[in-house]
Amino acid sequence: MRRRTFLRAVGAGGVAGLAGCTGNDGGSTATNGGESDGGAASATGTTTGTAAGIPELVVATYGAFVDAPSTSPGPWIKETFESEFDATLSFATPDSEINYFIERALRGVEIDADAYVGLNVDMLIRVDEKLDDGLFATVGDVEGRNDVKDGLNFDPQGRIVPYDTSYVSLVYNETFGDGDFAAPETFDGLLESDYEGDLLVQNPAASATGKSFLLHTIKAKSEDGYLDYWQKLKENNARVVSDWGTSYDQYLKEEAPMVVSYSTDQVYAHREGQDLAKHQIRFLNDQGYAYPEGMSVFRDADDPDLARRFLEFILRPDVQGEIAQRNVAFPSTTTAELPSSFEEYAQAPPEAVTFTYDELRDNVSEWTTAWERQFASK
Repeated sequence: MRRRTFLRAVGAGGVAGLAGCTGNDGGSTATNGGESDGGAASATGTTTGTAAGIPELVVATYGAFVDAPSTSPGPWIKETFESEFDATLSFATPDSEINYFIERALRGVEIDADAYVGLNVDMLIRVDEKLDDGLFATVGDVEGRNDVKDGLNFDPQGRIVPYDTSYVSLVYNETFGDGDFAAPETFDGLLESDYEGDLLVQNPAASATGKSFLLHTIKAKSEDGYLDYWQKLKENNARVVSDWGTSYDQYLKEEAPMVVSYSTDQVYAHREGQDLAKHQIRFLNDQGYAYPEGMSVFRDADDPDLARRFLEFILRPDVQGEIAQRNVAFPSTTTAELPSSFEEYAQAPPEAVTFTYDELRDNVSEWTTAWERQFASK
């Protein structure tokens, strides 16, 4: 009864929708390995209920995991999971994503979902700052967890299991201008006058991609030097755009020859038959900033055992391979079954860099606020 009540509430508002049937193809956090920057999800739909006695698993996620045209993994996951398990899978896609569940917990309202897919370190820090008891249970020894690549685990308390990762890099168009454009190889190279006005980067205070690039500049230039570096970027007329989608659209219109994006860019471009010369990848300083996504089980899940079986399902080699292709992101595990085309066009950096949970918890708000004070209103 409690679950049906939740599903009716979802249909009425509060949550954007549930994927109640298969065939609703879609894409990554945004098409082409892009992002969900905390904006509204656009999923819509209805739920017909489940047969008596069949358990139901409700998985919360972001809208594009379910409803982005042609590439979303959600419908395939639902169909495949239900074909193998004696259970019904429904997706909940709140407009405000993790904030929806934080607000419910703060009001003492039941969390009517079993698992969450699409967590990042920023979301986890927000949960831990707002809620003394958190939202998620310690996952424990789920099968496949030991196959997750070193360096992707971002929760020191073991509540989150990574299921994919992106690497933030430059994407550039070598046909731009006279047809022989090449992106610089280093962060310092971006400051050269030859690249004046050539870079599109997202606002790090509003965009996950932009924040990753900001954090990479802090890695490269230190917390004492990154604001000076950004000042020099500004003086070289780098353009700060609100979000990834807007910046990438401008890039595709050839308003600039470089954009901060993802190193899986050619996977999507190849699939869509686009000219790969316009989708070249550059890892500045031979590095890419890792942006893993994770999944977990809610502490008050109706069926935590089924939720953990779902996590094990997501970590399976065949499922990891399918999600990677549809989400246009690297799998989190070393055992994923990937087609040769993905391995050919997805580029991993020589060195992956990131900050730890503790480093971000203690500093990221201050770093971002300092950036906003110096650049956001100018």
